[in-house]
Amino acid sequence: MFAAAGTRPLEAGAPRPIVVASKSDTEGALTGSLIALVLEGLGLTVERKLGLGPTLIVRSALLSGEIDLYPEYTGNGAFFSGTETDPVWKTGQGGYARIQQLDAERGLVWLKPAPANNTWLIAVRGSVARANGLVSMADFAGAVRNGLITLAASTEFVESPAALPSFEAAYGFTMPTSRIISLPGGDTAVTARAAAEGISGVNAGMVYGTDGALAALDLTVMSDPKAAQIVYEVAPVIRADTLARHPEIRDVLERVFMRLDAGTLRRLNARITVEGETAEVVARGYLAEIGAPR
Repeated sequence: MFAAAGTRPLEAGAPRPIVVASKSDTEGALTGSLIALVLEGLGLTVERKLGLGPTLIVRSALLSGEIDLYPEYTGNGAFFSGTETDPVWKTGQGGYARIQQLDAERGLVWLKPAPANNTWLIAVRGSVARANGLVSMADFAGAVRNGLITLAASTEFVESPAALPSFEAAYGFTMPTSRIISLPGGDTAVTARAAAEGISGVNAGMVYGTDGALAALDLTVMSDPKAAQIVYEVAPVIRADTLARHPEIRDVLERVFMRLDAGTLRRLNARITVEGETAEVVARGYLAEIGAPR
């Protein structure tokens, strides 16, 4: 299924490398490594800038032409465009179509995203969730009102209108500040472990939908039936001029990313965060597993 159909011969002289970057997080390293390996499997020369930095730094590098492509989340289009309150971002198809349109004007092409929503979620320690029948954010809201929840979360999650306040508005609760352990960083490995182990009395933590830790810890992720959160599906974003030079990239990368469902990403992320493997090793193994060029 992944057979590359005729890569083009190299032009005269040294080929211009394709610069692949990623953000400095686990899933960024994983998906960035997948992109780099697939391109090399097509016979292309790749320069890696994985772990380049946070979102705005990598995005700026793409817009300036310093890099050629990197994995980005559809939902971040809401912040790039200053339209966080637009409900279009709360559906996968709607958000993807909108960011495709917006970025086409900037000379960028979004390839098809992975069918996995890496949005903000809240996970509750398994024993607490089972004892109180907590499976959804509606249940969580009731537990908050009954004083049962102490939450570990980043400052951004607590303060951003698109995060905890969006949950509160949708499900009709207010998380007391006295029952929030607010952390300056956004490391969900820390918040998930705090919830699982009861650190500082915490029994709930901010997590992302494809966190590797979810596969290893006894946590129950609260479902979001009212779709309070923006949908974040990861996709390769490439400069239009780069794709025009190498159109074969589109088909093979889309085939790889379309197989990255939530369960697969959690499993692969866990091999990095829990088992200690490198992103490159995990990515190479996964491509071999699905028979993609690498």
